[in-house]
Amino acid sequence: MIFSEILTSPLLLVLLAVVAFLYASVGHGGASGYLALMSLFGFSVTFMKPTALVLNILVSAISFYFFYREKKFEWKLFYPFALTSVPFSFLGGMITIETHWYKIILATFLVLAVARLLGLFGDEKINRKPLNMSLALGIGATIGFLSGLIGIGGGIVLSPVLLLLGWANIKQTAAVSALFILVNSVSGFFGFVTRGGELPASSSALIAVVLTGGILGGYYGSKKFNTHTLRTVLAFVLGIAILKLYTT
Repeated sequence: MIFSEILTSPLLLVLLAVVAFLYASVGHGGASGYLALMSLFGFSVTFMKPTALVLNILVSAISFYFFYREKKFEWKLFYPFALTSVPFSFLGGMITIETHWYKIILATFLVLAVARLLGLFGDEKINRKPLNMSLALGIGATIGFLSGLIGIGGGIVLSPVLLLLGWANIKQTAAVSALFILVNSVSGFFGFVTRGGELPASSSALIAVVLTGGILGGYYGSKKFNTHTLRTVLAFVLGIAILKLYTT
């Protein structure tokens, strides 16, 4: 899809803004949502991966800024995951996989994204538990590699892990996930570029709408903002994308 075709697809642009808003509101960059929409609208894998990484970088940076400003970020919850995720994300970004397997892996991540949006991982635990360093390092490496491989930041995996293990509350999880997504996306993109990959020029048409949605989502999400209905709608859209990915 070229620049002019993107600009004449208002539904795509509106949905991208909504995705950016919702994901930024929970500390995510939105790559899984962008990838789902691009798949639905017939973009090629060569366009999807680098574009999703760049959009992810922009929105996660915005989201982190708002959550950090609200003093929700904890360094000790972040660095163990980042230590291993960053180099492994770079490694994953260097690898190009066959389209069929790319879609299967992406669809699997989208299932996690839908579960997260619908709250299927449960509420935050009342009593926080101490972080297990060895386990955190292993989780970071795994998420980082898969993130670089398909072009996401890994927040849709890290967030439920932090909540399920009782290592952080919801706001802390959002702040940590935002920076985690940012550094992984940057690392994955550099890995992609190192192997000769390029960002499609027409992807610039998506940046303005995504930035707008990301700024609004980061602002309202860092406060007390309920987006339950919109998240349900987004989960439905992602569900359609999952079916499309698994059946094509």
